[in-house]
Amino acid sequence: MVKILSYPLTIIYYLFFFFTLVIFHPLQWFCFNVFGYQAHKKCVDVLQFFLLKCTHVLGTHFTFDNPHHIETDQPLIIVANHQSMYDISPIMWYMRKHHTKFISKIELGKGIPSVSYNLRHGGSVLIDRKNPRQSLPAIMKFGEYIEAHNRAAVIFPEGTRSKDGVPKPFQTKGLDILFKKVPSALVVPISINNSWKMLRYGKFPMGLGTHIKFKVHKPLKVADFKDKSELINIVETTIKASIQP
Repeated sequence: MVKILSYPLTIIYYLFFFFTLVIFHPLQWFCFNVFGYQAHKKCVDVLQFFLLKCTHVLGTHFTFDNPHHIETDQPLIIVANHQSMYDISPIMWYMRKHHTKFISKIELGKGIPSVSYNLRHGGSVLIDRKNPRQSLPAIMKFGEYIEAHNRAAVIFPEGTRSKDGVPKPFQTKGLDILFKKVPSALVVPISINNSWKMLRYGKFPMGLGTHIKFKVHKPLKVADFKDKSELINIVETTIKASIQP
């Protein structure tokens, strides 16, 4: 019965979702080209708010547990497990004061209204995961940008989404580069639970009544760890300890 109900609700959701992306695409263009970065950033923040509201059609709700006071005058490296595309907007919205930027696959840089524009112009980096000669220098340059402007780099070290919530081993190369290029950063581990359930039946129909939970763990200073592999192990262990497949 629930799956049957999800068919019409998924259609309604996708209509709201794509309408939101189409509306905000020219708004982003206008804000960026007329008023610059700050206006574009605020436009993107509002976009994330409405994207979250769209999921309410499916009975989705979010809990973002962040008991830590994190200052905005420092760069962050936000490290999280990855379960679905529905990990992204909540991080962007609830961590918006830190100016979140993403390491994203190059294919997302075109063809998606609003999303592709923000990835190209909002400070994120697009990498070709099959081409280290492109991806590694791009991540290095991205890290330098994060360090210089006190932004927040968001990285999903699993490399690909977990379709059943079971975390995959972390790939460490991207983290190694960011730790080197953003030496003054705080590393903020985040555990994500249940977002994979949005796609439990695939992209159509979508899962109903999903409670997506985010747990922000105690931040760690990159500079406090001479052995960066130790830092990676701590972050990975901390994140996975709070994942409930």
